[in-house]
Formats: sequence, structure tokens, C-alpha cells
Amino acid sequence: MLKLGKPAGWAMAAVAVTAAVALAVPSAMAQRDPAYEAARSAGQIGEQPDGYLGFVTSPTPAVRDMVNDINIKRKAAYTSGAPAGSTVEQFAFVTGCNLIAKTRPGEKYKAPDGRWLTRDSGAPVRDSRCP
Repeated sequence: MLKLGKPAGWAMAAVAVTAAVALAVPSAMAQRDPAYEAARSAGQIGEQPDGYLGFVTSPTPAVRDMVNDINIKRKAAYTSGAPAGSTVEQFAFVTGCNLIAKTRPGEKYKAPDGRWLTRDSGAPVRDSRCP
């Protein structure tokens, strides 16, 4: 079983996730419909280390429904796509690492300490366990 915090385990997870993420998880780019893009650009929502979208500000009912729908789809993808030997949570975490890395400058993401940060032109602050 994949163990969080073990370098060898993370290396195996990175290989498995790299192969599986493209097929299993709805990509951030595919989710960029106008409502999603507007909420993301406005800094209302952002990527979290756990692999799910979170609310940076109090959402409107429409934004809440949209994020809940995306997160339900992500959970289903993590559940069906978790490689053998890893848990859904581990798969979601590694995917969250990758989604944070793919944020665009100006977008929000949650740092390991729980603060919402705005991506600049540099690399985002990610959990030290990220592959």
C-alpha cells in the first residue's frame, strides 16, 4: 500500500498518477466553461491540496452548485482511477498537487498552511509531499 510521507511511495504514486490523471480526472481545462472561468478569474474558487475545488469567498448558490457538481465528478474519477495499492484520498492528494501546479497566474489555490494564495509567475507553494 502507498504510504504518505515515504519518498519511495511518492515516486510510485507519481508514476501511477501521471498515467491515470489524464484519463481519470476531469481536467481543469475541460472545466473552463464561462461560469467556471468567471468564478475562478474573480478569485471566488480555487484548487486545494486535497484534489477538490474550494471556496475562497462566500459563494452564490450558482457557484456553490457548480463547484459541488465538479467535486462530485472529481470524487467519482478518483474512486474509479485510484491505482492499486493507493487510497482514493492519496490519489486525490497527488492529483491536487498536479492541479495546483497547473494553476494560471492570477488564480487562487490553497497553500499547505491553509492560506488562500494567488498564483504569480513563479511556482505555487505546494505541500512538501507533492511529487
